[in-house]
Amino acid sequence: MSVGSNAPVIIKRKKVVSGDGHHGGAWKVAYADFVTAMMAFFMLMWLLNATTEKQRKGIADYFSPTIPINRVSGGGDGSFGGDSVFTEDTLAQNGIGATSLRAAPQKAGSVGFKDGDKLRELEQILLGSGGEVLASENALRHFVTRVTDEGLVVELFALEGEPLFVPGSDTPTVLLIELVSVVARVFALATNSVAIEGHSRSHAVVLKQNPVWDRSVERAEIVREMMIETLTPERIDRIVGHADRKPAVSNPMAMRNDRLEVVLLRSDV
Repeated sequence: MSVGSNAPVIIKRKKVVSGDGHHGGAWKVAYADFVTAMMAFFMLMWLLNATTEKQRKGIADYFSPTIPINRVSGGGDGSFGGDSVFTEDTLAQNGIGATSLRAAPQKAGSVGFKDGDKLRELEQILLGSGGEVLASENALRHFVTRVTDEGLVVELFALEGEPLFVPGSDTPTVLLIELVSVVARVFALATNSVAIEGHSRSHAVVLKQNPVWDRSVERAEIVREMMIETLTPERIDRIVGHADRKPAVSNPMAMRNDRLEVVLLRSDV
C-alpha cells in the first residue's frame, strides 16, 4: 500500500467480562445458608433416631412452656425436672416463699408484696396462666380474682346445685375444700396478711330469725380454720361477716350471693 492511500483504519474493541462480575459474592451467602440448613436437617434426623418418645416429648415441652404438662406437677421432662412450682427445695430463698411448716429464712429488710405487679403474678398462678393448673376445671368456675387498692381479692362463690357448704349447715363441701386449699398454697408464697369476708344470700322475710349475719361470720371463721392449716395464724388479719348487705347479683336470693372473699392484703395499706 502506498503512503498516500486513503484506506480506512479499522479498530477492534474487545470486551473482557470478569467471571464474578455478574453474580458478585451472593452465591457464597446462598451456599452457606444451604450448608446450615442441611446441618440442621441431619441433626434433626439424628435426634429423632437417638431419642425415645418420652425424651422427644420433653424437648417439645421445653419449647412450649405455656402448655400445661400436668395439673399439679411441672412435668417430668420440662424445665422444672418434675418439680412443681411450689416445691420448696427449688424456690428462691428470698423470704416470701414456703409454708408455715418450712418457712424460708427472712433476709434483712425483707417485706411482703407492696405493688400490684407482684400481686398480679400470684393472680396468674391462681388462674393457671403460667402453665401450672392448680384447680380442676369445675373448681375454676367457682372463683374470680381481682387486684384492688386493698390487695388481691379471691372470690369463692356457689352456683345452683354446687354449694360451698352442705345446705342448712356450716359443713364445707369437697368443692370448698379444694378451693381454699389452692388459695392457701398460693398465699403461702407471700408474707402479707390475709382478710376473710363472708357473704350470704337473702332469705324469705317471713323467717322469724334471719340467720344471714351469723351464717356469714361462721362460714368466714370456718375458712380461717382451713387456711391456718397452711398459713400461720398470725397472718390472718381479720374475719368479717357482711350478711346479705352486698349481693353480687341483682337477685338477693340467688345462690351466687353465697360467697367468701379471701384477700391478700397489700403490706403498705
